[in-house]
Amino acid sequence: MSLTHQNIEQLIALCKSGNQLAQLEIYNRYYKAMFNAAYRIVKDRFEAEDVMQEAFLLAFTKLESLKDEATFGAWLKRIVINNSLHHYKKNNKYEISSFDDVKYKIESEDQGVSTDYEFTNLKAKQVLETLNSLKENYRITLTLHLIEGYDYEEIGAILNISYANCRTTISRAKESLRQKLVALNI
Repeated sequence: MSLTHQNIEQLIALCKSGNQLAQLEIYNRYYKAMFNAAYRIVKDRFEAEDVMQEAFLLAFTKLESLKDEATFGAWLKRIVINNSLHHYKKNNKYEISSFDDVKYKIESEDQGVSTDYEFTNLKAKQVLETLNSLKENYRITLTLHLIEGYDYEEIGAILNISYANCRTTISRAKESLRQKLVALNI
């Protein structure tokens, strides 16, 4: 049976025994999602790639500490997010990146692109740009909550803030985002 047909538990068992092909298969399955998670935080393609690769290396060296192989994806994502936040804070970057570098790709059998899609794509780009213009703590908490899907407790643990502080920050971030979007008529 080829590695591409094995489940994650089987691949992790092979990785623990030193199988580099299994590591490559896991990397190929997860690298896009992990890159996107890192990129949303560090806001630089090259840094996001470095953070992602460092996270994979750390994960492969710490596989023995993984309690449940079925949760590998969530465990890896947590490593990527923690590394991204650490990297972001260490470099103390406050610049706003352009979303011109971000490419939106939708695969469709229909070759014609409808104006509805273009309008929706434009709106999504404007919302992401507005989200990116928020204060650092608002941007990070909203990204973790709305895009990455973490709940308040998980975000509080990641950012080392209380549950109440996390809820308040997210509430204020949503309101700030809403006000900016209303001002832009989005």
